[in-house]
Amino acid sequence: MLQLTNKQDCCGCHACASVCARRSITMQEDNEGFLYPVVDVNTCTDCGLCEKVCPVINQDEPRKPLKVYAAKNRNEEIRRQSSSGGIFTPLAESVIREGGVVFGAKFDKDWNVVHAWTDTIEGIADFRGSKYVQSIIGCTYREAREFLKQGRKVLFSGTPCQIAGLRKFMRKEYDNLLTVDVVCHGVPSPLVWRKYLEETREKLRAESDAGKNTVSSSLMDLPVITGISFRDKTHGWKKYGFRLRYAASKAAGNTVSASANDTECTLLQPFPENVFMKGFLSNFYLRPSCYDCSSRTGKSGSDISIADFWGVQNYYPEFDDDRGVGLVLVNSDKGRKAYEQTNSDSIESTYEQGLNQNPCLEHSVARTKHVKTFWDNFSLKGIDAVEDIICKMKPGVIIRLYRKGRRVAKRMVHALFR
Repeated sequence: MLQLTNKQDCCGCHACASVCARRSITMQEDNEGFLYPVVDVNTCTDCGLCEKVCPVINQDEPRKPLKVYAAKNRNEEIRRQSSSGGIFTPLAESVIREGGVVFGAKFDKDWNVVHAWTDTIEGIADFRGSKYVQSIIGCTYREAREFLKQGRKVLFSGTPCQIAGLRKFMRKEYDNLLTVDVVCHGVPSPLVWRKYLEETREKLRAESDAGKNTVSSSLMDLPVITGISFRDKTHGWKKYGFRLRYAASKAAGNTVSASANDTECTLLQPFPENVFMKGFLSNFYLRPSCYDCSSRTGKSGSDISIADFWGVQNYYPEFDDDRGVGLVLVNSDKGRKAYEQTNSDSIESTYEQGLNQNPCLEHSVARTKHVKTFWDNFSLKGIDAVEDIICKMKPGVIIRLYRKGRRVAKRMVHALFR
């Protein structure tokens, strides 16, 4: 029987709950908004299968990729919509054209991040772009297995721990399964994300009311979110921003969707100025397992790993146009064949070049004292707890961050005019 005594030992991949034939394991949210397995001892037969498929208990050996590429999608519009080079899209399109199915993370109607599947080219758009929230796997492992048993090709994308969990859940190799993981900084709390959206909508409504010189006490006229991008490239790939599109109601009573009476507005902030992104990149509310990730260094077993090729301008300045370059790690022969079919614009690189400014390939982020401080204050201050912590940080820390930023900026300018 699965017995979780330390939350750091659970990555939330859902493999245990998915494999339990008696459905004795359910995933339940804790006070930080993360899902953990809870066993019903009355129905559990103690078969031990849940422990056998756990990717934290049963970790694979580290490995290095077979090939490494700097890559760009030749379709400029798709690359613009993507977080980096847009390489996921041609991988997915190739699978669907063969009658296959693609799994990935998308927003649901309430802007929670969930895993889902599509077998249409149009459906791929929902999976495009980074989503800095832990997605809910739900029953997608079981759904993927059913498609594989039917003989259909399946591409399953996710974080390294989700791919590791999928592979353990399958308990066998499938020739028609292609796995793609994204190099991961860590997954933020879905609870914090929900709170951020709630508070942001309230602030936007207050600003709208102030402009109209009116006072609203009803939730009926909260702005309706119509689009979210964590990696907007309006000001370039390296200076990406957080974009939230919303419908500002001209008439009260709009609660479900935007209408002809609404005016679409945009909140666009550089990522260092967006409070959710600041807390995420400061590691204030990541899942506990992210501070000691069990799936880095190639242990996820994915066929392909994709990331931003940060620092590409230092190695291939002619290839960098500040519209996004992907780092592609080909980890298996199956992955090599799939990548070759994308016909992407690419340059063969080295693992060392990719690792240089992508340390999350091998190293987990640090857990600091600010994690506890954030959660101690979150219930009272909400997302504003992030700003309070940053304001109270020692001047020496702020100065070091400022100086580091200046050094990075100088390198970028030097590379640009070299």
